[in-house]
Order: sequence, then C-alpha cells, then structure tokens
Amino acid sequence: MATTYTIAELAREFDITARAIRFYEDQGLLSPTREGVGGRSRVYTPRDRTRLKLTLRGKRLGLTLSEIKSIVDMYESPKDTVAQINRFLGVLAHQRETLEQQRADIEMALEEISAHEEECRRLLAENGSPDAAPGATKAA
Repeated sequence: MATTYTIAELAREFDITARAIRFYEDQGLLSPTREGVGGRSRVYTPRDRTRLKLTLRGKRLGLTLSEIKSIVDMYESPKDTVAQINRFLGVLAHQRETLEQQRADIEMALEEISAHEEECRRLLAENGSPDAAPGATKAA
C-alpha cells in the first residue's frame, strides 16, 4: 500500500495550519482524494506532500500563488525541461529584482528616519532638554 498522509500529519510536519492546506487545495495546488462518510476525510499522496513542500518554498521566496502553481505544474509535465528551467530562472530573476528594489526602498526609509532623529535631537539639545541624549525615547 502506498504511503498517504492526513491533513493533520502534513500540518504538523510543515508547521502550518490545516486551514492553510485547505486554502492551497482551493487554489488548485493540492488535490487529495476523499474517503470516509460523505468523502469528508482528505487523503494526501506523496505527490501532494511534494507539491505542498514546493508551495511553501515558493512562499518563502516571495512568489505569488499563481507563480508557484505554474512552476509546480511545470515540473509535473514531462515536456521540455530546458524551457521549464529557463522559465523558473525568469521567475527567480524577477523576484530578485523586486526584493532588491524593496531593500533599496527600506534603506532609503531608514536613512530618512536617521536624518529626522538627528534633527529632533539637535532641536532638543538647542532647547536644553534633558531628553537630548542619544537614543533617548519618551512616550508621547
């Protein structure tokens, strides 16, 4: 008999909620069989487990669910693997570009915060405030 998994087992293994697994099923990323009275029990195969693992990996990379689905579906098709790998490289390059832009935006925001902090401390020091010490914070 082939190895199968329950939703609880996969949730525990990947440290996610059963609700998240059902969501991925609704998005077409997983397709468990149904057993039991009224088909209420989901039965996941090793294929579903692998798809869940790849989905979670894609989420960690910041990919959208549609990007993840196209990549996961692509790996199940025995078509031209060179084209598949090139497509994946394109998705990764786009995500890298997005993350690098986000990093640049964060750096710029941090520089602005530092400039405002310095200006506030300078103004406090000019007014002789005891709160002018570096790093001093006071609840508003």
